[in-house]
Amino acid sequence: MSGRIVVVTAVHAPSAVFLADAHKSLCEQELPAGWEWHWVIQEDGRTDAVAPHVPDDDRVTFRQGRPGGPGVARTMALAHADGDYVKILDADDQLGPGALARDLAALEADPAIGWATSRALDLLPDGSTAGFPGDPAPGPIERGSVLDRWKANAFRAQVHPATLFVRRDLLLALGGWMALPASEDTGLLLALNSVSRGWFSAEVGLLYRKWEGQATGQASHIDPTEREARMAVVEARARALADVRWGYTAPSGTPDAF
Repeated sequence: MSGRIVVVTAVHAPSAVFLADAHKSLCEQELPAGWEWHWVIQEDGRTDAVAPHVPDDDRVTFRQGRPGGPGVARTMALAHADGDYVKILDADDQLGPGALARDLAALEADPAIGWATSRALDLLPDGSTAGFPGDPAPGPIERGSVLDRWKANAFRAQVHPATLFVRRDLLLALGGWMALPASEDTGLLLALNSVSRGWFSAEVGLLYRKWEGQATGQASHIDPTEREARMAVVEARARALADVRWGYTAPSGTPDAF
């Protein structure tokens, strides 16, 4: 093998039923010769409710741990992420056809690209899908541009953090996901954008399931006091990283100069 993509999924009991659909979307991915994927499913807690839904597949690793939210679960999963790249896949979502191969191609082609995202469609309860405007042009995403757009548009980024594909060493250098009760993936996305160029694929890379039990649909997620605090620390971290003036380039490339 020349390389491995580690797909990281945080799961809790209510979303475990959707793991079969996520697995199907993974099995339909086609990768270049010499590449493989490995799926690390990390339960946010220790229950008996998730394991029955974990696919029986040698390419799947299932772990459990103390509950701490999806960011903690994903970061703990990195202990088993032994590949060059990490792909995020939430338990209730599905990858679009060709998503892994497109992300891989973008980062393999340019050591200055640290991460990739792609177009996402909402997957509605009736099985239909819905897009939304505002996607950037396909191709490179310059440093700082996601933060600027996020700040100017009521804390809404132009790319979806649930579509993230990232170099493992860069992810570890930034400490994984933020220690927040929510928006931990947005915090990581903005941190990545502060230190590295990204990439956007216009092809659909993710079906983002909309359902009653999803965390982003709960009242606590939109509590104004908590949300204001989350957004403040997400922005502060991203700006602090930008001020450090450190730029990421993959080890095989030439380090950024300032």
